[in-house]
Amino acid sequence: MKRFTDDELRASMLMYAVTDRYWLKEGETLAEKTEEALKGGATFVQLREKNADEETKYKLGLELKELCTKYKVPFVLDDDVELTLKLDADGVHVGQHDRPAAEVRRLIGPDRILGVSAQTVEQAIQAEKDGADYLGVGAVFATGSKDDADDVDHDTLEAICRAVKIPVIAIGGISKKNVLQLKGRGLAGVAVISAIYAQENITEATAELKTLVENIV
Repeated sequence: MKRFTDDELRASMLMYAVTDRYWLKEGETLAEKTEEALKGGATFVQLREKNADEETKYKLGLELKELCTKYKVPFVLDDDVELTLKLDADGVHVGQHDRPAAEVRRLIGPDRILGVSAQTVEQAIQAEKDGADYLGVGAVFATGSKDDADDVDHDTLEAICRAVKIPVIAIGGISKKNVLQLKGRGLAGVAVISAIYAQENITEATAELKTLVENIV
C-alpha cells in the first residue's frame, strides 16, 4: 500500500522545500530552519546534500524525517537510494544522470515515492512509464542553487504537464517576484531552495510564497 494516496501526493506538491545548509548562520541547524518552513506551510521536504559524508546525511535525515512525520508531510532524499531505505524515508528523487528511474523503483518498492527530474516531454513520458510518482521540471528561471540545471522554457513546461498524468512541479530560480508567470501551465506546485532557506524570516517567506503558488495551480 502506498504511503500517500494519489490525491494526497498531488496536494503535497504545492509548496515543496529543498534543503540547503549553505544559508545557515552560526548556531542555526537545518532542522530548526526546516521546521520554520513547515510552520509557514511547506507541504513536502527533500533533503539535498551533495557534499556531506554519510554519517552527517544520516543524522540530518533522522531529524528531518521526525519533523516531517510530526507535520504529516512527505520526506524524500535527493539521489541516495541506500539512505532512503536505511532511514525508511518516504521516497527518493533522482535526476537524469543518476540511476535509471525503473531501477530505482525496483529498489525502493511500490509503496515509496519516486520523483524524477525531466527537461523534455520525452524524458517525462519515460519517467512516468518507469514508475515516477511526480516530476520536477526546470530550471524554469535562472538559478544559482543548482549549477547543473538546464533551462526549460515555459511552453515546454506546459507540454510536459499535458503529456503525463502524474503531478509536475517547477523548480529553478522561483521567487515571489516571478512565480505568477507560471500560472496556467498545469503545475501541481513549485519546489524552491533559496526562496525559503535564504530568507530572514523563513516562516513568513514560506507562507507568502505558498499563497502565491495557490493562485497558479
